Amino acid sequence: MKDMSQMIVEASGVTKVYGSGNTEVVAVSDVSLNVARGEIVALLGPSGAGKSTLLTILGLIRPPDAGRIVIGQTLVFDGHLRVNARTFRREHLGFVFQKANLIPFLTAAENVQLAMEINDASPREARLRTLELLEYLGIMDRADHLPAKLSGGQQQRVAVARALANRPSLILADEPTAALDSVRGRQVMELFRNVAHEQNTGVIVVTHDHRALDVFDHAMEMEDGKLRISQLK
Repeated sequence: MKDMSQMIVEASGVTKVYGSGNTEVVAVSDVSLNVARGEIVALLGPSGAGKSTLLTILGLIRPPDAGRIVIGQTLVFDGHLRVNARTFRREHLGFVFQKANLIPFLTAAENVQLAMEINDASPREARLRTLELLEYLGIMDRADHLPAKLSGGQQQRVAVARALANRPSLILADEPTAALDSVRGRQVMELFRNVAHEQNTGVIVVTHDHRALDVFDHAMEMEDGKLRISQLK
C-alpha cells in the first residue's frame, strides 16, 4: 500500500463534461488516482480516451466539473479552484509536450534560464541552476546552441530541463516522444524515470508508445473517460 504522506497527487471523483443534451461528451468520468513522489506513471489509452484532458485538469490548465484534487499537501480543487492556478503552476508544476516549444531566438541555456527569471530568480541563481540541469541531462555541450541547431532529442532534453528549472514536485508530460524515433524516444523516457527516482519528483506521462513501458513504475489506462490501473511488474 502506498504511503499517503508521500503522495504528490491525490484525486478523487474527477469528472469533465463537454456540451449538453445530445451533444454531451463525458471526457473524464469519475476518475480517482494517487501518484507518489519519486514515481513515474504512464497514462495509456486510445485517442479520445480523455488522457490529455485529465493531464490538463491535474495541471490546473482547465478545471473539472466535479471532484477533489490535492497536489502535495495543498487542496487545489474541491468543486471550486482553491489556489491561484498560474502561481501554483509556476511554483509546483513542470510541463513537457510533444513539441519542445523552445523560444527559437534563445539558446538552450537561455530557454531554461528564462523559466526561472520569470519566477523572480536572480540572473546568477538562474544561470547556476541552468548549468546544473544541462550537465545533469547530458547536454552541457549544447548550452549555447539555438534550438534549430539541436536534434529533436536534444530539444526535448532542454524542455525537460526547463520543466525542472523551478524544482517542481510534479511533472506532466503529454506525448513527449511522439516526434522522436524509437532510440531517442526511449532515451527521453529513461530520462523521465531518472528524474522521478533521483529528484523525488512525481512524473505522469501520456503516451501511445508501448515500447518503453518497462521504464515506468505503474501504468494507468483510460478508455471512454474512465481509468483503470495496470500492473507492469
